[in-house]
Amino acid sequence: MDFFQQQDAARHKTAWLVFLFALAVAAIVLAIYLLVFAFVGGTRQHLAPHTPSPPKPVGKWEVRQHGAERIARSVPEPAAQGAAAHAETRSGLAVLWDPTIFLWVSLATVTVIILGSLYKIAELSAGGERVALMLGGRPVNPHTQDLAERRLLNVVEEMALASGVPVPPVYVLDHERSINAFAAGHSPDNAVVAVSRGALEYLNRDELQGVMGHEFSHILNGDMRLNLRLIGLLNGILILAILGYYAIRAAGTSSSSSRSSGNGRGRLVAFLFGLGLLTIGYIGVFFGKLIKAAVSRQREYLADASAVQFTRYPGGIAGALKKIGGLGLGSRIKDAHAEECSHMFFGDAFAGSLLNWLATHPPLPDRIRRIDPTFDGNFPETKPLVETGEAETSRLHPVAGAAVESPGPAVEAIAATSADLVGRIGTLGPQQLTYAAALIGQTPPRLAEAASEPFGARAVVFAVLLNREEEGRRRQLAALEASLDAPCYRETMALAPLVDQLSEEARLPLVDRACPALKQLSPSQYAPFRENVETLVKADAKITLLEYTIQAMLFRALDVHFGRAKPPRIRYYAVRGVLKPLATVLSTLAYAGQENDERARRAFDLGMKQIGCDAPFVAKDGCTLAAFDAALRELARAAPKVKGPVVAACAACVAADGTVTLREGELLRAVSSTLGCPMPPIAGEMRGPKRQ
Repeated sequence: MDFFQQQDAARHKTAWLVFLFALAVAAIVLAIYLLVFAFVGGTRQHLAPHTPSPPKPVGKWEVRQHGAERIARSVPEPAAQGAAAHAETRSGLAVLWDPTIFLWVSLATVTVIILGSLYKIAELSAGGERVALMLGGRPVNPHTQDLAERRLLNVVEEMALASGVPVPPVYVLDHERSINAFAAGHSPDNAVVAVSRGALEYLNRDELQGVMGHEFSHILNGDMRLNLRLIGLLNGILILAILGYYAIRAAGTSSSSSRSSGNGRGRLVAFLFGLGLLTIGYIGVFFGKLIKAAVSRQREYLADASAVQFTRYPGGIAGALKKIGGLGLGSRIKDAHAEECSHMFFGDAFAGSLLNWLATHPPLPDRIRRIDPTFDGNFPETKPLVETGEAETSRLHPVAGAAVESPGPAVEAIAATSADLVGRIGTLGPQQLTYAAALIGQTPPRLAEAASEPFGARAVVFAVLLNREEEGRRRQLAALEASLDAPCYRETMALAPLVDQLSEEARLPLVDRACPALKQLSPSQYAPFRENVETLVKADAKITLLEYTIQAMLFRALDVHFGRAKPPRIRYYAVRGVLKPLATVLSTLAYAGQENDERARRAFDLGMKQIGCDAPFVAKDGCTLAAFDAALRELARAAPKVKGPVVAACAACVAADGTVTLREGELLRAVSSTLGCPMPPIAGEMRGPKRQ
């Protein structure tokens, strides 16, 4: 199953979630109606005036001989007997049904559930960082001297750069000594990764890399957004139990301040009603567990398989799972919010529960055997790692002998087809991981340090955007000096020579590495930073498509975080709905990658052939960056099943001559990322691993 099928499957899971949620709400409404009717309806009938019973139906007279006497009695006709029984049944149903009470109960219950869900959804709208903080997470300092935390940061950076997504902020759950982890966010652009302290203490680098591969599968395949929606919806059900708890508490409080018999009856009614709400609320909790188990179990199997595919080393994730089984605490999470977030974790946050069929994760032995069929079911005792202070490198199987010190020599282009390029979306491999590790290792320490904190990260981005031609750079620096504060300008000038020494393919990954630090800016700091980026791009009077894509990818990752934009809503469900913006994008890509108009037209036709539709080729004067940007924004509103053919068309246009250069590959990756389809950097395949 490819990236776009995974995304579409996640959308279908969302529809299934809403259906199950609606069933749960219907059951809760019915239960609360019966509870309210027991208090209100019964009381109303008890107070209603007495009405005489209707006369019993009279049938025929029957005379029977009883000993020496003859007795005459009235015997109802059979039809009259049936009518009486039917009347009694209807009377019983009428006693249990009151349309007025049902209407008000339904409106009140649904309103409370919806408000509870909307409150939680709004609370989580900030993205994954809100979830990490809610669970007691602490952001990892990029300059940490803790060896385990440094290892974690390196693994996350490698995974992010190798998969083509911005590096996510990293959190540690210091109070959790079990082995667990999670990824949270609405999209790869605002994701965070968090691990428990136990994971750092017990997992070696290969095992940690396997766990991170599992979590990056959730990031790439759309599971995170589904998980956040699940938390929001289920909070509406749980809030009924909370209201019941407060009703019981209020009844207990009032009992200590008043002793009258009338108040005593009122307190009893409030207590019983609160107890009923609490019981119904926990019925909702049961439904919540059932929904989470139905939605998340199969996704966990897929994420395990993806981790093996990413690292090509089953022993990594299998070893982590075995250590969970051999640890007394396992993967249990003690935080009070663990229940509502249990489906997001790497391991079952409530492992060992008697209700295993309601568990959010498959049984641990089953997960291990799918990765390691030789597993015998025995878990050896898990012991903490002994840190030696030596650098620890990953074994990227099966790339035997691969080293991470430096990538091999570059080639000008690689042979590639549209299918090859599209197949790389949403995935990564050992070669990309090796290349990402090499990029990290080759980055000058001064640059890496600057990219890891907010002040320096701004200067890093400015230095990356500086034109390498003298005249263009002079104009950019003049504009930057006029608008930028003096300390940041001096930092930009100090970093510019270091950025100039970087290879072309290292510039965009450096911007990705700066994203976590840029997210730490305040809104008042982000506004001028954003303006200065736009100033730099426009100052040299020659905006290249690559400059635009760096700007677009950066703003895509940051604008949502700072509340300047919202994730695009799906509007188009068929390719024909996006033909006009697609024609603009393909025409712009064709002109950018081909030497003349004839070849550009041929590249455009190859792209349109991928989707089996016709659209007019846009003239060069219509392929402005403004038009290109507007077209990409429209394409970003397409459903995953539409984005697949769209990206395939872009890939066919870029690879019209059967090869892809570094510049073309980076351009396609930027366009793909703007559409929400992260693609690994092609440079990882253009530079072979260094052999020992």
